[in-house]
Amino acid sequence: LSGDGEPTIYRNFDEVARVCAEVRRRRGLDSVKLILITNASLLETDRVRAGLEILDANGGEIWAKLDAGTEAYYAEVARSAVPFGRILDNLRETSQRRPIVIQSLFMRLRGQPPSKTEQAAYCDRLGEILAAGGRIKEVQIHTVARPPAEAWVTALEPVEVDAIVAMVRDRTGLAVASFYAPE
Repeated sequence: LSGDGEPTIYRNFDEVARVCAEVRRRRGLDSVKLILITNASLLETDRVRAGLEILDANGGEIWAKLDAGTEAYYAEVARSAVPFGRILDNLRETSQRRPIVIQSLFMRLRGQPPSKTEQAAYCDRLGEILAAGGRIKEVQIHTVARPPAEAWVTALEPVEVDAIVAMVRDRTGLAVASFYAPE
């Protein structure tokens, strides 16, 4: 469940999850995994929580976005009116109920990769989720894969992605997967 917009914005998200699970069951598609890819902005709402419970009961997964370690970097890359603290609260609370996958996008802004300080803060946020009893199944580190809206946003080099992956692994002990820009 993903798209060019946030899927949990749909007011009947729980119904969408129910229909997907029902079709999966009816068609015998047990090998098809139901995955929600979300920016985590609405995970605290009752209708989304109800939908997540349906996904849980049907072997689904939640892949939730976390693209920053600090409020300032979040404001620059997310350009969202949703407070960074709310995203962190939602990730923590959701991961206390079920294991989640954290999906993160890192990029060069005006030619510069995220600073080591920003990368360390990102690791700290993951650590805080774990310390609060959150369960993170995997962290996915992505870089830009298609042309962004802003010309000053570009993909990281593979070695830069690898450095972030290594830092996350070393500082958190989590399973981390890397995803590079297409060549």
